[in-house]
Amino acid sequence: MITWGDFEKVELRIGTIIEVTDFPEARKPAYKLRVDFGVEVGVRKSSAQVTDLYSKEELIGKQVLAVTNFPPKQIGPFLSECLVTGVQTANGEVTLVRPDAKVDNGERLF
Repeated sequence: MITWGDFEKVELRIGTIIEVTDFPEARKPAYKLRVDFGVEVGVRKSSAQVTDLYSKEELIGKQVLAVTNFPPKQIGPFLSECLVTGVQTANGEVTLVRPDAKVDNGERLF
């Protein structure tokens, strides 16, 4: 169990995917994402293993929920600056966690 204070330390924010490129060096199929989190946080990079359910083209403009206050993580030759959240389906595919309605980039989950 964690405390409410522990949960409050995690910055879960909404961002819009603005760029998607292939990540052929990844061990598991993945894309490199650039996500816009608004003025306060800016644009961050992330690696996402979502190639089973999403094409690069359909990811552009999608809003996602991401952890924005983890330290950067080196993934092969790529430096990930945030963690885009997803949930695994029964078949092992990853579906993105995202809002039902458009919200401002950078809004925080409370």
